[in-house]
Amino acid sequence: QLREKTLQLRERVQARMGAGATAVTNEVFTEDIVCESFALVREGSWRAIGLRPFDCQMIGGLVLHSGEIAEMGTGEGKTLVSVAPAFLNALTGLGVHVVTVNDYLARRDAEWVGRVHTFLGLQVGLVQSGGAGLIGGQIAVSAEGEPVDPEVKREAYRADITYITNSELGFDFLRDNLAATKEELVLRDNNPYYCIIDEVDSILIDEARTPLIISGNAEQPSTKYERACKIAQALVNEVHYTVEEKRQTVLLTEEGYEAVESVLQVTDLYDPREQWISFVSNAIKAKELQKKDVNYIVKGGEIIIIDEFTGRTMPGRRWGEGLHQAIEAKESLEIQNETVTLASISYQNFFRAYQKKSGMTGTAATEAAEFENIYGLQVSVVPTNRPSQRTDNPDVVFRSESGKWNAVMIEIRRMHKTGRPVLVGTTSVEESERLALTLDDEGIPYQLLNAKPENVQRESEIVAQSGRLGAVTISTNMAGRGTDILLGGNADFMARLKVREVLFPEIVSVDAEPVGKSIVKGKKKKMQQQSKEWKLAEDLYPCALSAEAQQLLEETAA
Repeated sequence: QLREKTLQLRERVQARMGAGATAVTNEVFTEDIVCESFALVREGSWRAIGLRPFDCQMIGGLVLHSGEIAEMGTGEGKTLVSVAPAFLNALTGLGVHVVTVNDYLARRDAEWVGRVHTFLGLQVGLVQSGGAGLIGGQIAVSAEGEPVDPEVKREAYRADITYITNSELGFDFLRDNLAATKEELVLRDNNPYYCIIDEVDSILIDEARTPLIISGNAEQPSTKYERACKIAQALVNEVHYTVEEKRQTVLLTEEGYEAVESVLQVTDLYDPREQWISFVSNAIKAKELQKKDVNYIVKGGEIIIIDEFTGRTMPGRRWGEGLHQAIEAKESLEIQNETVTLASISYQNFFRAYQKKSGMTGTAATEAAEFENIYGLQVSVVPTNRPSQRTDNPDVVFRSESGKWNAVMIEIRRMHKTGRPVLVGTTSVEESERLALTLDDEGIPYQLLNAKPENVQRESEIVAQSGRLGAVTISTNMAGRGTDILLGGNADFMARLKVREVLFPEIVSVDAEPVGKSIVKGKKKKMQQQSKEWKLAEDLYPCALSAEAQQLLEETAA
């Protein structure tokens, strides 16, 4: 009956749009269609995933449908809020994109609340880096470093609702613009209809001017990078050059010009035949502005960029204009080929292309003027379902960094003695590890979560248990999105991970499924074996299983 109702609503919406329409006016969604659609989603949600949206969540859905930004407090269930407006706008047949900030959230949301849409008869697609497909079917996963099959991606984008990350969506748009034939296109068209953006302030404000760039290999790397690196190491800040951190620029002084020209034995650093100025400038930027374990990490002989907004690593991404090569020279790594920009767009310009857009976040009111001026989006504050009991203390500012970290340690020590769980947020890998060493000296047990690969693999289980009695968790801002932190620990989540630990070795044959990894340096591609460790960390699992429970689990897996 509910699926029949979906078909009826779809017919009514498309009849009001007219045949072949690619644009939608407000008159299409009459009050009766909106009310019936939201009521249908509320009932479908209860039957499919056992959750009935609260009134405040339905209000948030109406805000999103009207093309505004909904500010909702942490823990108010923004994921469920997006279901009703996504369903309603998907009835047009023009496609809806639900945009999240990382692959984990995209897949979690598609597989969780996507069940509501599939229950009601809509198709749900998922697109993430290295994988794509339809929910309810097989999610195709590509080998590491290899692109996803365009046909699979096209099918995911043709779904009524597609869950995707902002970066993958932007890069697919650029790839479509570089496509040589129509068969290579994956998006529906270059005039997309509707998107709902999770953590909208992060994507549309913090990362608004961040350029998405697709590059191609240019000429072989120059030996000038090593020479420029040695020169930069010998130069002195405020004597030979000045640094402007806010604008991420460096400028040689008169004394610096003379010193560099003398060492290189040239008369003009700006000579277009040599272009020494760009090599020297990048070498100084690599020295002063790009810090190891803050802006990047070194893994497997490669420079891996750390996203300054999410704290996550971005394998395969490279800085342009010779900066990446300058950092490789600084770290004494093999210098890769130089690149040339083939296509570029900023998030700001990309999301402006949507006919209708909306977003949700916990912090939008403070940036309401920017949303209005840049995107024409209004901000509506949605009330909480229950009055908040959290105490928001004022910020504390210190005159020195050492004073700040001493105060942090005093607070951690005080809270840990009472058994109160503590979550410490840091801005870089370097800071998180420095704090971890201090906690080691104090003898306080902790869990560390930062962009380093060995920690990323355990992200969800670390965050899920950060609410335990006496737990201390140090994290860069990569964590916390998508995994519930419950006081006392998240028992249900850990139970699912325990089942995975026993079940996955039975159904996944690591030896039989090598993961392909492209190695491009004029050499042939090689296949490298990668193993996956499913076992949970013993210090995170709350208790030992009884013999009866262990036997039952193993029998089920077998």
